[in-house]
Amino acid sequence: MSFVTLGALLVALLVGAPVAAHLLRRRRAEERPFPPARLVPPTPPTARRRSLLEDRALFATRAVSVLALAVLGATPLLRCSHLSLSRRAGASVALAIVVDDSLSMRARQGSGDGAGRAGASRFERALTAARELAGGLAPGDAAALVLAGAPARVALASTTNLAAVSEALAAVTPSDRATDLDGALDLARDLLRGLPQSDKRIVLLSDLADGAPGAAPIAGTPDIATWVPLRELEAAGEDCGIVRADRSSQKARIRVVCTAPAAAAPGPDAPAAERDAPAAERDSSAAAPAAPAAAGASAAAGRSLEVRAGDAVIGKVALDPALRAEELTLDLPSGTPEFLIAALTGGDAIAEDDRAPIISAGGPLSIAVVVDPATTHVETGGPPPLEQALSALDLDAQIRPLPSVPEHADELASHAGLIVDDAPGFTPEVRRSLAAWVERGGVALLTLGQRAAAAPLGAGFEPLVPGVVRWSASPARGVDPATAGWLGPSAASLADVAPRGRATLGAEASEGAEVLARWTDGAPFLVRRPLGRGVVLFMTLPLSTEESDVALRPAFLSLLDGFVGAARARGGARRLAAGETWTFDGYRDVKVERVQVDRGQGPAGREALPVAEVERRLRVSPPLAGLYELTLDGERSTRVVSVPEREIDLRPRRVAESARAAELGGMSASIDGSPYVALLLLALLAAELLLRAVGARREPAEARAG
Repeated sequence: MSFVTLGALLVALLVGAPVAAHLLRRRRAEERPFPPARLVPPTPPTARRRSLLEDRALFATRAVSVLALAVLGATPLLRCSHLSLSRRAGASVALAIVVDDSLSMRARQGSGDGAGRAGASRFERALTAARELAGGLAPGDAAALVLAGAPARVALASTTNLAAVSEALAAVTPSDRATDLDGALDLARDLLRGLPQSDKRIVLLSDLADGAPGAAPIAGTPDIATWVPLRELEAAGEDCGIVRADRSSQKARIRVVCTAPAAAAPGPDAPAAERDAPAAERDSSAAAPAAPAAAGASAAAGRSLEVRAGDAVIGKVALDPALRAEELTLDLPSGTPEFLIAALTGGDAIAEDDRAPIISAGGPLSIAVVVDPATTHVETGGPPPLEQALSALDLDAQIRPLPSVPEHADELASHAGLIVDDAPGFTPEVRRSLAAWVERGGVALLTLGQRAAAAPLGAGFEPLVPGVVRWSASPARGVDPATAGWLGPSAASLADVAPRGRATLGAEASEGAEVLARWTDGAPFLVRRPLGRGVVLFMTLPLSTEESDVALRPAFLSLLDGFVGAARARGGARRLAAGETWTFDGYRDVKVERVQVDRGQGPAGREALPVAEVERRLRVSPPLAGLYELTLDGERSTRVVSVPEREIDLRPRRVAESARAAELGGMSASIDGSPYVALLLLALLAAELLLRAVGARREPAEARAG
């Protein structure tokens, strides 16, 4: 409150004036008959008694009038405002509100010093702003709500039911997901296209920390404007978080990641590979010995990593002040309890990522690879392109090359995924073991080439790939990107792979399966076939660099990313990042509960998560990091949901000046009470005049009666 506003409100102290006026008002002295007074000459009275408050109604009216005058004087000076849109000539608006519900939005506003003890969180401020925008909508407007936590989701499709917008906002809660700004903006644009309103806008309420500070600035399109109104939400400060905590025998391995300095963000002139690289890769590379010593110092300096069993600290190690991303190992004493918590001492911008449960034998995801180095080599040398691609993706997966496919299912039990490149068919024993492994939840990727079509007698791919595999010249030069949505934007890189040949399949191979991508002539290129609780993906092109360069295209990385994600989601890993999905094919009774931990003391309660059925597949997407217990057809297992590593990168993404334009909207006054206060004053004036008139008539009547 400003000094001028305070001075205006101090006018209310004048309410004491009616009190003084009423108390100082004198009245005639009371006359009492006294017979001896007739013998004394009359003398004018010199003493009068001061009156008490007699006309209380008149006094109250005057006091309220003074208070109303004070309020009226201060009303123009008050700054009670809210976020609002600017309308073009009063026209209706089609609005898509994008609210970021990711982990980084849990940071407190004003916590740039790393204390983490400031006011409301950025998420709470964003939600308040969304409610203000929703409250300013008028009949004829359309609104939609999109959540930017990865994966981006539609919380409310475009609607003119403004009450539904408020209900949808009331159901939004914070999460520990990563941030997907590009996906959320794309969803918002899709929701607005085709609406009758000519004025279409997207409002982005986010801290802009999506792990890609060097990406293209956020901007609108010619037909749909994008507005980023609140600079106060922009990410700032330092943070350290625990992204993985595993226990093996008497050792605890804990990965700690700290915020990269803002100066480390690749600029627009940086190489494309550096700008597009995941934040985790940039952080890992920056953690090399050549990194500046000051990197991340303010986030890790003076802090320690502790392993706790209840209140007892059974292991502790100090953090390197220059820590950016590192796996720390702590020795555990004998007799250590099963339930342990890894915790960081001190405070930072986000408190929710400073603790994590430690699970036994978590380990990285195991992916078995059967590939012939002789046919998939590259001129520069090194491992086959498949292994290089999996390593470059940094998917927290352990690559295990195998000379051949095991003949026993037990040998595959330790692997969540299996990739086999152009195998010359499988023997009946191998087919049985592979089918049994897939039916129990395994995920297999088979590439079919010239050797697959020349399988010897008795070898084949049934029941993984039904029918006969044939090899012939390819009449098509590439894949139709419009049919390869599963591969994302990189599908366009397969439009001209110029293969020397391709595998062709019978119609039975696609029965009961989903074709994820097709050649330009309509033939299947990538097919996904469910089998029991698992799934088989097969591609009609081998990875051999002599047949095509498909293994060198960006879409191949997307294919591997989706493959590893499917292996992890189907229970192949005991650890999942917040926002990713568990898929339970083949299970009838699925129950997922989040185990609530009481400050390191142990499990304190359970919270059941809803199990959704999407396309006849049971799915659960845990939004919060922590410990989970899964019950699958009566079998119980413990899983952990971790914090996405790239979400600890608090370097904000750039915003185009057009997305900050004042003509899109701003802060406006929410309340103007001047007219109402003025009407109240008029009513009080009329009441005072009426009371004074009544009082004037009453006094002569009392005098005559006396």
